[in-house]
Amino acid sequence: MTKAQFGAETSNSGEWVRQSNRFTDRITADGSSGWKAEPGRYHLVVSLACPWAHRSVIARRLLGLEDVLSLGIVDPLRDERGWRFTLDPDGRDPVTGLSFLADAYLAGDQNYSGRYTVPAVVDVASGRVVTNDYPQLTLDLSTEWARFHRPGAPSLYPPELREEIDEINAVVYSDVNNGVYKCGFATSQEAYERAFDALFARLDWLSERLESRRYLVGDTITEADIRLFTTLVRFDAAYHGHFKCNRHKLTELPVLWAYARDLFQTPGFGDTVDFDHIKRHYYSTHAQINPTGIVPAGPNLSGWHTPHGRAALGGRPFGDGTPPSM
Repeated sequence: MTKAQFGAETSNSGEWVRQSNRFTDRITADGSSGWKAEPGRYHLVVSLACPWAHRSVIARRLLGLEDVLSLGIVDPLRDERGWRFTLDPDGRDPVTGLSFLADAYLAGDQNYSGRYTVPAVVDVASGRVVTNDYPQLTLDLSTEWARFHRPGAPSLYPPELREEIDEINAVVYSDVNNGVYKCGFATSQEAYERAFDALFARLDWLSERLESRRYLVGDTITEADIRLFTTLVRFDAAYHGHFKCNRHKLTELPVLWAYARDLFQTPGFGDTVDFDHIKRHYYSTHAQINPTGIVPAGPNLSGWHTPHGRAALGGRPFGDGTPPSM
């Protein structure tokens, strides 16, 4: 295994290998895990550029957990010291007092030597990371934190649909969410082309699935839609050019483009997107891919607000629930 800048790990055959999550403790409703879901006890640290962190921002907003789980946002530009709280006064997170997310990782494991990733949930009292397990985090926000959901919160992981949601999530993760990274960080032509082919084959499959249904699973927004959206919304701004995912732009895939616009225009989705953070992060922190650090001026973002026509397929975004307050 070799390491590229900022931990872009590749195998000997040039394939991108994502770092495993070191902190996988769960925060549970009854506290049987050692960490009990409680208002004000934890701090969710995210980058608005990161698709994995963006999932938790959307879920937190849809479920109405803003007053229960505080949010810390790091600078989109990351260096060898990792994520920094330079957006806050005096360069310190006002809830935890941290200057670098790295300090919370080292408080949890002083021998930790991996990348300091987001999202991370920090225990406010001790200043240590409880979890950086992004796939489980949003599921637990839906289930273990249910007591604190707002009235009218949607069911993002309904029991009767979990098996199907899990199946969709698995293939979308492998080929799309992680697939764009496997394209972008590949260090051999063969590895890149394998990832490229798998990515666009899966996007074609998703287009076919979504041609006659408004959402990926069932007739309301679920965890599956959140996970696909955070990749789609970054596709033309970052992945198409920066990661060489250039068979088509999202705007050239009619079904997926309409689906993504439908979600973008739904409260809790588009209002959590920061294209400036997205573009500056990807183009400025991957020197091995973009050594000049030039951030592209495009694409034109006005299309995200154009009519999508997806409501004709039926379905209700929040089911029997209500949208989050604006």
